[in-house]
Amino acid sequence: MKPNMEPPSPSAAAAAPTTCNRKKRKSVASTTHEDAKRLKTVQGGEETPECGRSSRSPRISVLLSHLQQPITLNELTELLHYAALGRTGGIKQPSWCRLLHQKRIKAVNVVIVEGLTQSHFYKHYLTLQHLRTNYTTRVTFNPTTSNLASGIFSSEVPKSEALRQSQSSQIHKALRSHPVITKFGTHMRGLTAYVLPQEEMIKRHFPVKGMPGFEEFVCTDSVDCVTDSSPLYGLDCEMCLTEKGYELTRVSVVDSDGSCVLDELVKPQNRILDYLTRFSGITAAMLRSITTTLRDVQVKLKTLLPSDAVLVGHSLNNDLMALKLIHQHVIDTSLLYRREFGQRFKLKVLAETVLKRKIQTEEKKGHNPIEDALAALELAQYFIKTGPRQVVELHLEELWGYTLVEEPDCAPTPSHRFADILQTLGRSVAFLGKRSDVKLDVSNQMWHNSDKEVLASFRRQTKCPFLSVLQFSSSSDYLKRCIPAEEQQYQRVCANLRDMCVVFAGPFPAGFSEREVRQLFRCCGAVRKIKMLNSAVRVHAEVEFELLEGAMLAIKTLNGLKMQGQSIKVQRPVYESMLDLDLTLDALMGDGLNASHLYAVKLNPSMADCIHISAKVNGHTLDAKGSTTINGTRLQHTATKSRLSEETVRDTFAHFGTVERVVLPAKPGKHARHAHIKFESSEGKHIALTSPEHLQKESYLVCPSLTPPHLPSWAAMTTPITTVDPDEERSHMHISSQDQEMDLMMRKLDRRLRKLFRSLPDGTLSVVVLLGRTSAHGHIPGLCLMEVKQTT
Repeated sequence: MKPNMEPPSPSAAAAAPTTCNRKKRKSVASTTHEDAKRLKTVQGGEETPECGRSSRSPRISVLLSHLQQPITLNELTELLHYAALGRTGGIKQPSWCRLLHQKRIKAVNVVIVEGLTQSHFYKHYLTLQHLRTNYTTRVTFNPTTSNLASGIFSSEVPKSEALRQSQSSQIHKALRSHPVITKFGTHMRGLTAYVLPQEEMIKRHFPVKGMPGFEEFVCTDSVDCVTDSSPLYGLDCEMCLTEKGYELTRVSVVDSDGSCVLDELVKPQNRILDYLTRFSGITAAMLRSITTTLRDVQVKLKTLLPSDAVLVGHSLNNDLMALKLIHQHVIDTSLLYRREFGQRFKLKVLAETVLKRKIQTEEKKGHNPIEDALAALELAQYFIKTGPRQVVELHLEELWGYTLVEEPDCAPTPSHRFADILQTLGRSVAFLGKRSDVKLDVSNQMWHNSDKEVLASFRRQTKCPFLSVLQFSSSSDYLKRCIPAEEQQYQRVCANLRDMCVVFAGPFPAGFSEREVRQLFRCCGAVRKIKMLNSAVRVHAEVEFELLEGAMLAIKTLNGLKMQGQSIKVQRPVYESMLDLDLTLDALMGDGLNASHLYAVKLNPSMADCIHISAKVNGHTLDAKGSTTINGTRLQHTATKSRLSEETVRDTFAHFGTVERVVLPAKPGKHARHAHIKFESSEGKHIALTSPEHLQKESYLVCPSLTPPHLPSWAAMTTPITTVDPDEERSHMHISSQDQEMDLMMRKLDRRLRKLFRSLPDGTLSVVVLLGRTSAHGHIPGLCLMEVKQTT
């Protein structure tokens, strides 16, 4: 008997994250094998899974060969097609990235942010905390002249036999909105697909550990994750009414084979007011000699149930409340066989219709909990074995009262548009954004005037669409309104970012040339541009590096260098826009993309001696002829150039940890002078950074990586589309009220994207596209950020 028992209403906001219920148990040996297999499968992909992530969780990484190449709309849709349809739909892995464990993808969500570019992301890098910390995969995006949302929905999916068979077996149009189909889809899946996630357990008033009102409940010894081979146990309880409410009087449990493994009468703690014999079958005589308490039953259940057991019952929350028991993994048959508007079938009706068995009949005195537990168990086993689609089709008229009208045989030629294919497979699609020319049925579009309304509308939906595309336009609207014009605003962004790669150096000896400055500073990294600054008395230089790392090493190693008895100073430019530079550099060092990356420069032998001795004797002397003298030793700048090779770099840095990858950037026909080193773990990077003496012997300068792996050159990424007068450019370097407004707008955007990400179901492929811009002057690249949301 299941009386209506309402527990304390817990706050959904306090809900702990959903537990992963799909991780397979493996031996240490098999785990090692899987890791090796994974590394082989990724084939040079950029990202590796975080330590706490299940090896079976879906994840995405960009192939090394494509990491520094911008992706196009076609390549983005290539990924979305594979994520949604996979190999079972005849779709191949994308050519530019790898999505592992695609079958575990539960939904695909794309957010299109109009108006923003890749440069805007790094200009407001500190502000965009959610985007920079929760998306572990980034790649440059080539802007498109067409509507991106429309391009996604209307993209053509490659024809395949598997897809044709899927379309030929599509469900009747009238069934696509059936409550069972919309919840569980049409494909047969294992039992873990039907285990209630924790947020739904909270919503359905199941006892959940840590939630208010359940502090005195007993927890079973459950593992965090169950598998499709975990055992099912049917459970049913009977209750009576006491002075304190409903209390347990009988509990029955059956195992996966249907055998009864527990059937106990229980003496309520408080005085009984009503035995509810009509429903429970319990009488005063039956309980008179019973001494078994609720505590005794709790101990027996904890002993009986395996750690990976899945409890099955009908309105199971009432049983667990009566038992004052918390169990992590449950299947509720009243929520499997769903009705419209949240109504539920009685167990008696389901047993008679589906199992062809009569239970709870009039001639019996009360319910038999063994019989009810067995019925719930077999209903769950039948649903899992048969699959949601067949369950609906076989019992459509008996249970749900539907009668299907046959459709004409002359069906139209199947469409190969992405949105159409998903809908024929019973998967929902939706667009939320401003009204625009999106090639999608109007019934699948929701038009809103602001980003706030778009987010609120999406979060109000009771079920996340399988494919959802959201359009955020506030940043684009702001940039169109702001003064100076949008192009000038972008040029200011570029100028601010380029200044991060700039150092000022001097004073140099009289007559010191641009060529000599380049020879000196390129020991720290590739030099992009040098501007000589000649005052009436002394010579200074502005040095712009290709990478942030070059500027960092120049300040670290060349500041204080003595030339003809006078020290030169190497420092950052001082502008208001650079006041937070130290925070930005710290954040870039801690960026997940750079966690195990190191930047290294191989010095010429003579320059290595110069810098190493300088560190010990406080400087060295450069004579007027372009050579450096240290304790009588002359350094010639025309000395033999150092040459890097992957083998020598690996040999040197393997002392600190396993080197996963070495990248040697070099222009055509030139030898590489610096290297990007990726260790297998961040520990190797930290050991290298704390071992300067060993690296000095090998003539290496090192620092933490700052430039994200998908950018070949930080400075080149920020090159404006038109040239700007340097003086005019500098005049805009102060922090204006418009900069502050832009920063505020970015904070709002990041906050909304964080709220959206949190509302996505676990296993959702989340893609955020900063659209970039296309104008008469050329392309301004955008940025594509990708992550598969995992159980946290």
